[in-house]
Amino acid sequence: MTIHREGFKSISIAAVLFVVINLLAFNFLSPVLPVVAWLIFAVTLFFFLFIVSFFRIPRRVTPINPNAIYSPCDGKVVVIEEIVDEEYFKDKRIQLSVFMSPANVHVNLNPIAGEVNYSQYHKGKYLVAWNPKSSTENERHSVVLSNDRIVILVKQIAGAVAKRIVNYLQPGQKVEQGGELGFIKFGSRVDILLPVGTKINVKLNEVVKGGVTVLAEY
Repeated sequence: MTIHREGFKSISIAAVLFVVINLLAFNFLSPVLPVVAWLIFAVTLFFFLFIVSFFRIPRRVTPINPNAIYSPCDGKVVVIEEIVDEEYFKDKRIQLSVFMSPANVHVNLNPIAGEVNYSQYHKGKYLVAWNPKSSTENERHSVVLSNDRIVILVKQIAGAVAKRIVNYLQPGQKVEQGGELGFIKFGSRVDILLPVGTKINVKLNEVVKGGVTVLAEY
């Protein structure tokens, strides 16, 4: 397991707070209230380990499969439905959404290999990520990936807690399947818009892994 580059600043701040708070607690509270000092230590240690865990990148290898559309993130499938896309395609698409809790790995990966046709950031609200309106009203970043067989839209969506979306892709860029697409800090969601007729391999509430679970095939 390694630590994602987006996490170094957050982990450094958490480490400083952990040290400072516990130095003060043990210097001033330990002589008179030792139980409180140890309680503060336990709480701050949990918080620090949570921050480290949040920015972890597990060691995984994505099997290259030109027929597969891999999950772009860890989480749970919360939406599989046909919608009309108003942002890019302007027609009917299958929307498949994966919700990431704060306990999930939050690195986002490319579901397919190909070229970036579109990359656009949108300001917006911070509704809870499982709210259906979050797809169109929340802060989000949309990218369109295409190859000679399929065109898909991947949408990173901020949630009520997640308020920083990082996206590394630019129009014209070539990407590899399973390569890094971006990162969302804390609980959030990723939507994938697929052509109607795409074979879906997962079910609602199924737990998926980024770069491992095949969401769909074409």
